[in-house]
Amino acid sequence: MRILTFTNLYPSSVQPRHGIFVEQRLKRLLGGGQLEARVIAPIPWFPLRGRMFGTWGEFAGIPTVEIRDGIEVRHPRYPVVPKVGMSIAPLLMAHAVRASLKRLIEDGYDFDLIDAHYFYPDGVAAVMLGRWLQKPVVISARGTDINVLPNYAVPRRWIRWAATNCDAIIAVSRSLKERLCELGTPEDKVTVLRNGVDLEFFQPLNRRHIREQLGVTGTLLLSVGNLIEQKGHDVAIRALVDIPNAQLIIIGRGPNERSIRELAASLGIGDRVRFLDNLPQAELVRYYNAADVLVLASVSEGMPNVVLEAIACGTPVVATAAGGTAEVIS
Repeated sequence: MRILTFTNLYPSSVQPRHGIFVEQRLKRLLGGGQLEARVIAPIPWFPLRGRMFGTWGEFAGIPTVEIRDGIEVRHPRYPVVPKVGMSIAPLLMAHAVRASLKRLIEDGYDFDLIDAHYFYPDGVAAVMLGRWLQKPVVISARGTDINVLPNYAVPRRWIRWAATNCDAIIAVSRSLKERLCELGTPEDKVTVLRNGVDLEFFQPLNRRHIREQLGVTGTLLLSVGNLIEQKGHDVAIRALVDIPNAQLIIIGRGPNERSIRELAASLGIGDRVRFLDNLPQAELVRYYNAADVLVLASVSEGMPNVVLEAIACGTPVVATAAGGTAEVIS
């Protein structure tokens, strides 16, 4: 069977951690030897590359086509229109991808199924493309796409349309399935399939040795995730005030980095909070093992990979009961 994975949540040579959970699931599926896959991972168009342009500059540096672990990944560009972009994003994405899909089929890869990840705009665009090509579409709901975006009228209408017109839905937690049903999706159309974790990679290591290597002494709290309000890094920082001599390491990047740093400084604990950029998994597993506890204070989640990875490493987790988190922590 030939599948086409369609999502903007997919790693690239420029953003190797972006959507890595989608890549990992696809590689596991291909490991069975019964599937063949190609990936279309659309990215916003931006004319200039360079660090001064932040994430937008990174988009410009992503190659049009690349091979990752033997899987061909194409990165067609789609326009993002300020102010009205959210409302018409699925249309712009679907239109921009049509030429790339046509070339893919002409090159000899006529797939049987579209495997879409993230409902909006990706899943909606995938259903549009599926109708055009007369291909079945399966959409995986990931978290914010169902927990947050339906709070906006236009995305809600598009999401409900896609849920009605796709062929099947995968939710990474029971809470996401319940939310989809609240939006009008028939219960029997949604299958719960939690994110997996590689137990051969994420596992307990020699904690004392790793703490020595990383220069960790005393109590270490770890918070991992994009530096956005939803992830609740500010809660971990405020909690640190009441834990004398403890340190907090925050791993991630995002638009709220400056405000999070300023919060730590204003509370007089800036010297006890360390910020690290996104890390490759080989480094991340070391920090899980070095930490005394992983803190996840998210407002909204699908099925947080960081919780699963920390548990696999034997690291205690303290988290808010957001989304699927409560399904794996009792």
